[in-house]
Amino acid sequence: MTPLVAAAVLLAAVTHASWNAIAAGIRDQLLSFTLIAGGGALIGAVGACLTPLPEAGAWPYLIASAVLHVAYYALLMKSFELGDFGQMYPIARGTAPLVVTLLAAVFVGEVPGGGQLAGVAVASAGLTGLALWGIRGKGARPHWPALLAAGATGLSIAAYTVVDGVGVRASGTPLGYIAWLMLLEGLVIPAYALHRRRGRLAAELRPYAARGLLGAALSVAAYALVLWAQTQAPLAPIAALRESSIIVGAAIGALLFKERFGGPRVAAAGLMVVGIGLMLYAS
Repeated sequence: MTPLVAAAVLLAAVTHASWNAIAAGIRDQLLSFTLIAGGGALIGAVGACLTPLPEAGAWPYLIASAVLHVAYYALLMKSFELGDFGQMYPIARGTAPLVVTLLAAVFVGEVPGGGQLAGVAVASAGLTGLALWGIRGKGARPHWPALLAAGATGLSIAAYTVVDGVGVRASGTPLGYIAWLMLLEGLVIPAYALHRRRGRLAAELRPYAARGLLGAALSVAAYALVLWAQTQAPLAPIAALRESSIIVGAAIGALLFKERFGGPRVAAAGLMVVGIGLMLYAS
């Protein structure tokens, strides 16, 4: 991984945490993701007119990724509805590089070494601690629906990361690939919102339009940087470095949303970051 690729992925990490914070900050999650997905579709439509058409071999991956991204949006909405941003975001993002490492070994032939496996073990310990500490509803037990939603979000991230890692390499045009991906994935949630809210949708969207469209632009930029990086380096270390956004997400949760993070959660998040760093260093 060259310094330029690493810088692109780190910028994507900050940008990704920022758009997720914007999404979580809009209380009505259906409105939030309608703006983000719909804005992404508009950007994708413009990009599709200005970039080369992806090669034929990339289209099965594009279609599969669009389906996975819709599932990701739905699960992320549910995660933000059920739990704190400062917990849901690290769990969802921290799950992904662990699963990507496995999927990349099985389906892409990028087999991890001993150092990467050690990183997976450390990150998994941190993920478990973060998942079980403080995800609470009204009782004293962990809030399992929130935990399951965040974990499932991480699985969907891992799945589309591997699919897109193969697809963008086959496309011959990373910009064309991201444009068509944003266009295909961005239509479903706005269509669903239009069905659910009917004549009220435009009026309900108006107060959040600027924030939501900013989130859409950040979302497209973040994933475009990652897709380009995936054409330059193996998938697992990119997924690992990208999840440095966990630190940004934790800081946003504490500073902007006034969520109590606490010592044990800091320690668990720190273990995740150390494990991800080991995966990156050993790659």
